[in-house]
Amino acid sequence: MIVALLNQKGGVGKSTLALHLAGQWAREGRRVALVDADPQGSALDWSQARATAALPRLFGVLGLARDTLHREAPELARHADHVVIDGPPRVASLMRSALLAADLVLIPVQPSPFDGWASAEMLALLAEARIYRPEIAARFVLNRCVGRSVIARATADALADHDPPLLGARVGQRVIFAHAAQHGRLAFEIEEDGPAAREIALLAAEVEGIIP
Repeated sequence: MIVALLNQKGGVGKSTLALHLAGQWAREGRRVALVDADPQGSALDWSQARATAALPRLFGVLGLARDTLHREAPELARHADHVVIDGPPRVASLMRSALLAADLVLIPVQPSPFDGWASAEMLALLAEARIYRPEIAARFVLNRCVGRSVIARATADALADHDPPLLGARVGQRVIFAHAAQHGRLAFEIEEDGPAAREIALLAAEVEGIIP
């Protein structure tokens, strides 16, 4: 399965979710490759920090920030159970290529009405990609939630009847994600059964169940 995390709005946590989904599936014994399609190279920086700290490799991280991704990702998928694409913000040609490569598109949004409105352009690109590949599945994922806040409930309610639908699993706004990223680690490596690790495990299980 090729899963692309995409949203033209920056700062929604695409790289964090991409790395942690890849890590969770690797933890469960899957063969995983992560494609860093963002010119900023956050996932590649994480991988370098991990190598510098002499930590064991959990999964491969490849830099492919180019608009031929849809032609190259299927070859990667032949040698992996899951390919995770950390997509670019606001680069239309790269976004289209990532969309065409994906079996499933995850659109991270934060608990804010502004994030919902900002997704309109992303959904237009998804509709365009489905002209060529109508089988592309898509889901919103609510990220960086602060407890059971009113705004998180309001955002979830606003997306409840939306197409694409909203995943049931949510991921909180937790300091451990930033701390882990800084040191080339993942949340479960710092706190194996902590809230962040449990949320990612639930998200990974739900995502994996969408496309068998």
